[in-house]
Amino acid sequence: MSMVFCRGCAKEIHNTAVACPQCGAPQGVQQSYATSGSPAPATGNPYIEALKKYAVFTGRASRREYWMFILISFLIALAIGFVEGLLGMKGYASNLYSLAMLVPNISVAIRRMHDTDRSGWWIWLPIVNIIFLVQDSQRGDNRFGPNPKGIA
Repeated sequence: MSMVFCRGCAKEIHNTAVACPQCGAPQGVQQSYATSGSPAPATGNPYIEALKKYAVFTGRASRREYWMFILISFLIALAIGFVEGLLGMKGYASNLYSLAMLVPNISVAIRRMHDTDRSGWWIWLPIVNIIFLVQDSQRGDNRFGPNPKGIA
C-alpha cells in the first residue's frame, strides 16, 4: 500500500486517491500508462515533449507547452545566429535549424488550437491565431482528446 502526501493539507493519503478525504484538494492521480492507452509520462521539458511529437497533428498541447517550445526554439535560433555572426559564417546553420523546426512548430501550434477546441487550420490566419494561442485550455475533454492539464 503506497502512500503520498496531500497537495492541500499534507495529510498522508493513498496514492490512488482522486481527492484528499481531509481537505478535498484534487490530487492528480497518476494512471497506469500500459493499460490506459495514454501517452508516456511527460519529462517536464516542453521543448523535448514537443520534439517527441515531431509530426503529431492530433491531440492537445497546453498553453505552457506551446509557449515554452516557441521560447526555447527562439533562444536556440538566436544563439546559433549569434555564434554564426561571431565566426563570420553565412547563416547556413541557423537556416538549417529553422527548417528542421518547421514541422514541430506547425504541429505544436495545431495541437494548441485543438486545446482551445478549434481546428488546426486557424493557425494560417495571422492575427486571429495569436488570440486563440494565448487563450486558456478548454476545461475537460473535447473532440480532440483529454485535457493535457488533467483538469476535468
